[in-house]
Amino acid sequence: MFPGNGIGYKRFMAEEQDKLDRVIPLLQRPFQSVGDYVKKDVLHALPKLHATDTVYNRLSKYFDDERLRFAFAFQAKYLGMSPWECPGTFTILSFMEHRYGLYHPIGGINRVLTAMAKIISEYSGIVHTSCGVKRVLVQNGQACGLLLENGEKVEADYVVLGADFGSAMTQLFEPGILKRYSPDKISRKRYSCSTAMLYLGVDGAVELAHHSVHFADDYRLNVDELTRLGKLSADASIYVHNPSVLDPTLAPAGKSSLYVLMPVPNLTADINWKQEGELVKQDMMERLQRIPGLENLPQRIEESLFFSPLDWRNKLDVYNGATFNLAHNLGQMMYMRPHNTFEEVKGIWLVGGGTHPGSGLPTIFESAKISVALLKEQDRAARSKVVATGFAGTGASL
Repeated sequence: MFPGNGIGYKRFMAEEQDKLDRVIPLLQRPFQSVGDYVKKDVLHALPKLHATDTVYNRLSKYFDDERLRFAFAFQAKYLGMSPWECPGTFTILSFMEHRYGLYHPIGGINRVLTAMAKIISEYSGIVHTSCGVKRVLVQNGQACGLLLENGEKVEADYVVLGADFGSAMTQLFEPGILKRYSPDKISRKRYSCSTAMLYLGVDGAVELAHHSVHFADDYRLNVDELTRLGKLSADASIYVHNPSVLDPTLAPAGKSSLYVLMPVPNLTADINWKQEGELVKQDMMERLQRIPGLENLPQRIEESLFFSPLDWRNKLDVYNGATFNLAHNLGQMMYMRPHNTFEEVKGIWLVGGGTHPGSGLPTIFESAKISVALLKEQDRAARSKVVATGFAGTGASL
């Protein structure tokens, strides 16, 4: 489809493989001090990081067709950023999709979480659901448990926070406890864009690929409006997820489930979503009907749910409705991103898109692995100290 760009594609794949190999170690260890920047793995990766370049500029070195650049640039949206601003490091996102493909767990992503819960139970852990947390209890600078929304107190040696970072910092601690992450400082950080979502139950099969992206005619303008200008685009891009094409468990026999994602500004933009939400929903439906095979989609819809940035915040506690969490600009990456070991209160570890190494499910899993390793290391050190104290003749009970 793009004559003359084959050589550039092969060069892109080779150079990005080298970059990924160098970047992976940085995604699998903590950045807890400035000294972490001068370790061997950083110095090895630095010449290939392209952190001061942008995703779009990097792709322009490989492809001369604008459509092809866009096809490799839209993955910057996984970080909620514009490819014209997103650090060039993140061309590895499109590379990974071409190199390794895309994987879908039968039954949906929730099956991954269900499997995790099963393993927890096998190790005698207990998963409590429908138990909202109101506060992290802190005593003398140390986390000591949780206060649940029903008034129950839960004592804990350690607390791991997997909640949305901005919401956790502004809602889960008594006012005045946090200094570095006070509400005022949290509000001044940079956040990703948000999304408007349509979840649809459709009668019959949908003749679309599992994944499809439908670009605005002026993609650069669309991206500028949603990331820089804080405006709703008259001509927006959408992503359509059609998992029923390969997973029959997500809808009844003879029917399909779809979700449609439109990147939109987060709640820092001056947009009244109570007024605009229904209009955006209508725009998304009209956009869908322009896709070949979906002309009669409204007549086939049996179930429908619309989600706006306001819903992300009010129903799922996503700060500013920023579905991809903190932006990944240079001032909010690695050491500059919230650390896995929480700096302000002892006994707390962070996981999630707002924590190093960043957003996106694979990197969120890496943040969890990093935090687990740090927690276990501290726990071993604490237990060794207790043992040593006991042997010193204090009579300590172990």
